[in-house]
Parts: sequence; C-alpha cells; structure tokens
Amino acid sequence: MSTTEPVITSYAEAPARTISAGGVTYAYRELGPKGGIPVIFFVHLAATLDNWDPRIVDPIAATRHVITFDQRGVGASTGKMPATLEEAADHAYEFISALGFEKIDVFSFSMGGFIAQDLIVKHPDPVRRLVLTGTGPRGGKDIEKVVATTYWDILRATVTRSDPKEFLFFNRDATGKAAGKAFIERLRGTHRGQGQGDQPPGAADPAHGDREVRPVGPLRPVELPPTLIANGDHDRMVPTPLSEDLHRRIKGSELIIYPDSGHGGIFQFHEEFAPVAAAFLTD
Repeated sequence: MSTTEPVITSYAEAPARTISAGGVTYAYRELGPKGGIPVIFFVHLAATLDNWDPRIVDPIAATRHVITFDQRGVGASTGKMPATLEEAADHAYEFISALGFEKIDVFSFSMGGFIAQDLIVKHPDPVRRLVLTGTGPRGGKDIEKVVATTYWDILRATVTRSDPKEFLFFNRDATGKAAGKAFIERLRGTHRGQGQGDQPPGAADPAHGDREVRPVGPLRPVELPPTLIANGDHDRMVPTPLSEDLHRRIKGSELIIYPDSGHGGIFQFHEEFAPVAAAFLTD
C-alpha cells in the first residue's frame, strides 16, 4: 500500500501548520507538489493568510509548492507585530530560514510588495523570481497616503455595512461592485479563524496598519531578480503610476495594467492573471 500523501492543490483544503523561530510561532499553510523552489505569498496590510484569493493561489499550486503565512502578531502567529517594513522583512526571512529554504519565489500583494522589496535589499540571495501586485516603490509619489485611504474606505464600508475590501480593492461602479462581492464570497471558503489576531475576510486594524506600513524613503539601489508587476488602472490605495514607476526602475521587468479596475485588479481579472503569474513563476 502506498503511503504517499495526495497532493493538495486547493487552498480551501490546505493544511494549517506552525513552525517556531526566534521565540515565536509562525502560522502557515502549504499546498501543491513539494520539491523544488517554493512560492511564498506575502499578504497585504492587516491581513491574515485567510485573505488570499483561491482563484490566484490554486492555479499556481497546480504545479508549484505554495506557502502562505501570517506575520508575527497577526492571525495565528504569536509575538509582537513589526513596527517597520524592514522589521517585517527580517521576520519573513526568519520564517523562510526556519523552513529550510535556500531559494524561493515570492508572490506579493500591496504591503506585501513593500516587505518583499525590503527582503531583497536586506537578504538578496534567496529570491529567484518576484511578483509585485498592487504595490509600488518605497518613497514613490503619494505613497504616504496609503493609510489615510485605508481609514476612509473602512469608514465608508462601516456606514454601508459592507466589507472594507469592496471599497479598498474595487471600483464603485457596477462591474467593480460585482467583482468585489464575488471576491469576498471566494474568501469565505478559505476562512477558518486564526487565533489570537483573528481577523475575518475584509477586516483591517487601522491602528496596527498605521504602525506597520511606513513606506517612506527610497530603497537603496539593488539588483532585483526577474520581476512581474501587475495592477488595476485605477488603484486608489497604491496609485497605479507607482506600479509603472516600479517597471521603469526594475530593469527587464514585465508590467500588466488591467482596465476598469482598482487595487484588486488581479482578483477582478483572476482568469487572465493567474495563468500569466503561474507561467512566469514556472520559467
């Protein structure tokens, strides 16, 4: 009788795991075929690993070992939340090292993209390929407005009894509203509750977020690995021109801008984007 475990390629079925490092316990999930270089997912501001869209994760996990995780002090991970992006990058490196990986690919969204950039600056060796979505360069024009926009949209969502992500990630036209509701419904299928910092899909903690996202001051010049950049054409949180700025700064990078979409453009256009991201990460 074979004892080989079946390969799980559905994020809704991905097992929850923990690993200890640096005196804290990191919560993570993994799926896809093991072996080779894993793809580590870096999530957005005030989010837990419950907040990844399975329509993005599953196509990548069809051929790659995928790992999502909670930062220190977030979700089911213990410890204190990082006070700076640089500190969050150090914690990510600590987590990756504890798992024993010498090389990784990174898929990042929003604040996760800021952390990924700092990771490469401080610990450049592990990252082979990089996906930056809904994000921009440190010190870019209007980047300091991210937190203020987050506060405002959370207030709007509260007044209308909606999920904040419907405002933060999607345009408020008929197409955007429909895409937002579909996105939130997909997240419900992956939500399991994450312990000490449990935040359901769409939740955000402005106080924590204000401490954690401080994208001020340009990054030092650094040689980045092959990079794929994507965004919507009307991103209010991390303005779309910043993704275009990233493309200009990162030599040889690829850029995709989706029409009539906002911060969550990759989720609205998941059918188009997921295969492109999977192919880029497979090269």
